[in-house]
Amino acid sequence: MTDPATFQFGTRDSKETIEEGAAFAPKFDENGLIAAMAVDADTGKPLMLAYMNEATLRETLACGKAVYWSRSRSKRWLKGETSGEFQEIVEILTDCDQDALILRVRQHGGGRCHTHRASCFYRRVSAPTEGGLVALEKA
Repeated sequence: MTDPATFQFGTRDSKETIEEGAAFAPKFDENGLIAAMAVDADTGKPLMLAYMNEATLRETLACGKAVYWSRSRSKRWLKGETSGEFQEIVEILTDCDQDALILRVRQHGGGRCHTHRASCFYRRVSAPTEGGLVALEKA
């Protein structure tokens, strides 16, 4: 594995370099995190949303598997390390201002969600009722 510390991200000195430049210059939020949406590389279906910090993004680039930062546990999280349900990176996309990522992955193992469903996105938000209640229904 290539040493992730040797990777260099681009600078964020201008809108032009961020939006049109050839260097990857990710923008991490005030907590040092960037949103990473994992989608199935073959179907495009959303699998899960997680976050990465600079170290886990670098590790993902180096090892070719999705490595996240667990906000609830405040620690590095290699997806599949304990479950065997690894996410092999096929492609990483970033948005125009480089503050969000889409990870196109090949999911290895049975489930994608800790609830053992194929996707973490298994419920749809319904329109508010006359009483104002916003409910969930199966997607």
